[in-house]
Amino acid sequence: MAAVPDSARRSPDSASRPRKALTIGAVCKILQSEFDDVSISKIRYLEDQKLLSPRRTSGGYRLYSQSDVERLRTILRLQRDEFLPLRVIRQELAAGNDLVLGDGGGERKPTPGAVRRAILVDTSRTYLSLEEILEETGAREELVSELEGFGIVQPEKREGRTVYDETDREIVRAANELSRVGVGARNLRIFRSSADREAQLLEALLGPSLRSRNPERRKEALQSLESLAATVSHLKHLLLVRDLRRLAGD
Repeated sequence: MAAVPDSARRSPDSASRPRKALTIGAVCKILQSEFDDVSISKIRYLEDQKLLSPRRTSGGYRLYSQSDVERLRTILRLQRDEFLPLRVIRQELAAGNDLVLGDGGGERKPTPGAVRRAILVDTSRTYLSLEEILEETGAREELVSELEGFGIVQPEKREGRTVYDETDREIVRAANELSRVGVGARNLRIFRSSADREAQLLEALLGPSLRSRNPERRKEALQSLESLAATVSHLKHLLLVRDLRRLAGD
């Protein structure tokens, strides 16, 4: 494999913002300063999922540009910080919700159409009416009603009207996409049951700290909750990938 260019090793600044083409090993090393679990195989997997397309040499080696590295950084941040599936990340990138480069490195600017975090811990929430949910997701009202019936979507009563939050919206969006291939709301109960068991596990681990009156202890518990949730989500993804490879006969 080609050697890592000297320019990528001169200083931390040049390492975080490479100017010349880098090998996959060099890219992995750069990103590991922020993402402990990144690996060459994971980068290759993201390429297989059509999330990035590095240049290839005549010998077939991957060469990554600065924009490739920043795109990878965006993908990994969306996975780690916002718990987004690759399908949604692909949509985000296609919509232009990419990193904005600056002197301090890449920093993602929120855009009006950006998908919000699936886990809303200690943050404000945006509420939507049923009409807004239907308009933004393209789902049928009957589907939303079925999702509510199975406890998959859980609207609230606020000021005398039924409202949904942004997490409900993304659940409806995903359910609507699955409904196009014949997956009904009833079939999604397995995901609800799985999520309930995972939430119970995290509550057993962090419940007392989350209910603490000590602000610092509660803050640390919230951070741990998000971190553990991301780990659980990643583990589920890995188990699914393993089973799908078996299904595909790989």
